[in-house]
Amino acid sequence: MMMTMRKTTLLFLTFFCLALASGCVYRANISQGNLIKQEDLDQVTIAMTKSQVRYLLGTPMIDDPFKRNRWDYVYYVTIGRDPAVQKRWVSIFFEDEKVSEIRLDQELAPEL
Repeated sequence: MMMTMRKTTLLFLTFFCLALASGCVYRANISQGNLIKQEDLDQVTIAMTKSQVRYLLGTPMIDDPFKRNRWDYVYYVTIGRDPAVQKRWVSIFFEDEKVSEIRLDQELAPEL
């Protein structure tokens, strides 16, 4: 009787601990796209060539075959269970294979 009671208690405690631990699941940070540092972006200037921009910022996330004169660098970050998503979007426009315009969706955070 005593052994059965111990086994039952141990089994109950095991299931209780497992149920308690399942509510504490870790969610990893998810980052997608091109991480663009502000100092790299500051070096991009009007009249730079495509190869110079690619060297500084890397291959664009979106290189639309229908808009060959536009490169889009996109970066998304989801931190753990936080529903807010941090977004960065930089569009670079070219004329005659050289930078003609740079558009930012918002200022880049200094820590990125």
